[in-house]
Amino acid sequence: MTKTMLWGIVGLSVVATSALAGEGDRVKAIKDRGELICGTSTGTTIGLSTLDASGKWAGLEVDYCRAVAAAMFGDPEKVKFAPLEFKNAFAALQSGSVDMLARAAAWTYTRDTEMKFDYAGVYMYDGQGFLVKKSLGVTKLADLNGASICVSAGTTTELNLSDYFRTNKLEYTPIVTNSREQNLANLEAGRCDAYTNERGGLAASRLGLSAPDDYVILDEIIAKEPLGPIVQQDDPAFRDVAAWTLFTLINSEEKGITSKNVAEMASSSENPEIQRMLGKTGDFGAKLGLANDWVVKVISSVGNYGEIFDRNLGAGSPVKLARGQNELWSKGGLLYAPPVR
Repeated sequence: MTKTMLWGIVGLSVVATSALAGEGDRVKAIKDRGELICGTSTGTTIGLSTLDASGKWAGLEVDYCRAVAAAMFGDPEKVKFAPLEFKNAFAALQSGSVDMLARAAAWTYTRDTEMKFDYAGVYMYDGQGFLVKKSLGVTKLADLNGASICVSAGTTTELNLSDYFRTNKLEYTPIVTNSREQNLANLEAGRCDAYTNERGGLAASRLGLSAPDDYVILDEIIAKEPLGPIVQQDDPAFRDVAAWTLFTLINSEEKGITSKNVAEMASSSENPEIQRMLGKTGDFGAKLGLANDWVVKVISSVGNYGEIFDRNLGAGSPVKLARGQNELWSKGGLLYAPPVR
């Protein structure tokens, strides 16, 4: 077990007091602490949040957390990752042990209202699918009538699975576990016929199987799974920082701002919105309590949304996941961010 993993398991209580001290002014509390605490998955979700043997974190959600750190401190490394099992993640955020969650938790009515959380946008439009072994000959969901299906406890995927099968008068046996790793182990061992989760997560998880080519993700999707960063409702200012960091990643791709050209565009672009975004004109950084060149720091550190998606999930990654709905709105996708004006 790495030192980072150990911190995530036993060290949350150590930071709870300092995090809670900033309730109502989380931005100040984070700045005073000198680092952002970001709750992630346990480090085994390829493409979203992965922790390698050397203790290095990678993934789309990891890069988003680094982007927020770059926005707040000008340094993407001023973030501590707290690996959390799904069953513990929301309690960690409610207690103040972490400043935010970026760990594949879908935006739902109950989480937004009853749990008193705010979602700061959507960084991945996903949908619930099914991973099955090719040798079963399953080509459509109707073929899973009477099947045993692996699913994580207490998740929207568990509820969606029940709703879909009941609505379509299909029978199934749920094999419920507490982690993605247990689900995959059960699938490989033949203890379940299929594993259901977000399709992006399934595409990444498939790579961790001993024989990935023996498995296929079915085409059908049974539910929407919009994934995004989650914060408490106690500080609208911090919610704005989290949201506009995400919007900045999207707007930068739309405007052609990349990690390679951001410095040049900051000094030479004549586009009024780019000038506002990159701090050449106006005081748009100050409105968030950030440096006026905060966007330059973010994009030079992690790149724009397209760069992040490509290296972690897309063509530049082992996952090779098509962008699909995660393409810009101007290219037929759903990614759309408010303008900087």
